[in-house]
Amino acid sequence: MEGFDGGLRHGRASLAVGFFAQGAVFALLVTRIPALQDRYGVSDALLPAFLAAVPVLAGVGSVATEHLVKRVRPSVVLRWVQPVVCLALLGAGAGDALWQLAASLAVFGICVGALDASMNMLGVSLQRAYGRSIMLGFHAAYSLGGILGASLAWAGAHWHLSLAALYGPVVAVLIPLTLVAGRWYVDQRTEVQGATATATATAAAAPVAMRLLLPLCLVMAFAYIGDSTVSNWSAKYLQDVLGGSEQLATVPYNVYMVTTLLGRSVGDLGVRRFGAAAVVRTGALVAAAGFAVVAAAPGAWVGMAGFTLLGLGLCVIVPQTFAAAGRLFPGASDTAIARLNIFNYVGFLVGSPLVGALGDAWSYRGAMLVPMLLVAATLLYARSFGTEPARYGVGHERPRTADVGRAGNGL
Repeated sequence: MEGFDGGLRHGRASLAVGFFAQGAVFALLVTRIPALQDRYGVSDALLPAFLAAVPVLAGVGSVATEHLVKRVRPSVVLRWVQPVVCLALLGAGAGDALWQLAASLAVFGICVGALDASMNMLGVSLQRAYGRSIMLGFHAAYSLGGILGASLAWAGAHWHLSLAALYGPVVAVLIPLTLVAGRWYVDQRTEVQGATATATATAAAAPVAMRLLLPLCLVMAFAYIGDSTVSNWSAKYLQDVLGGSEQLATVPYNVYMVTTLLGRSVGDLGVRRFGAAAVVRTGALVAAAGFAVVAAAPGAWVGMAGFTLLGLGLCVIVPQTFAAAGRLFPGASDTAIARLNIFNYVGFLVGSPLVGALGDAWSYRGAMLVPMLLVAATLLYARSFGTEPARYGVGHERPRTADVGRAGNGL
């Protein structure tokens, strides 16, 4: 029993390292897009095609992972694609021809789709093994990595470091770190006995019904439309619409990331106490209020308050959507998560162009009302998150000792 418990703790810590590394790598890519554009001479007309290709290929990678994990464990996929993602980042920063950038971003996109899918598969699996909510903690590690990556990118820009000089040391640290951590990844053990085995076999035989998964897919897309709005438009909105200074315009995204980290750090406690549906409803209401404050803000500092609310509200939705898919399809959670993960990229693709088009055709204040309404629509689908924190047994969480006897290290 103690061995199982120790294996789960090691698996949880090592997976958190994986989430952290991915957050850092992704932030280092997206925050240095202007530098990549300058290095390769990518025109403003061509840049959107490069940026759109990454989430499209990530969706392909997520679909491929759905089929790949039928043959190999998600931990194996994660262990080997994470170093490739790091190398693709380095390739994007070290090349000097446009085809090298295209090839690096193509590899990055496909592998990041596999990475996101396999990470969340393992996260849902570990949550089931623990018998209590831990998914928000993994995504908090991702947020922490994102803050570190964005800070390193700022330092690189401040000190005028080349992309290779910025990315090289980071990749040199992250690849060994993730390879070592990958030794302790834990897959959900499928060998169970008695009635549990019969129930698992029955659940596994049932296909993933898209009509049941679709509400969660919509919630995922809505959340990422909101997230991409903040990522891509917060600086411009604060400066051009609310009259903030150029320096102040860099702050909203950092505030958003910090509040995302804070919200996810304590969010699991809320899920255990009040249930996933209640936490998601609260998050959706807070995020919608944040967009409303941003849209109506008379000045930059009130707008900053709105972006703060956005971070606190949106941060809980995505992790709980993955967890809800795992509960909805306990015998086919890997397939459900791979399909759900595609809508991560759908939201990312739709959000920024949608707000930009509405802002140009109408007004940017009015454009902020669209993600507000979409995030608020999450309330219509809150029932899909269940009436309890997790379907693990009686009460709000299953006792760890009972759970550890049922699930362990599948490596």
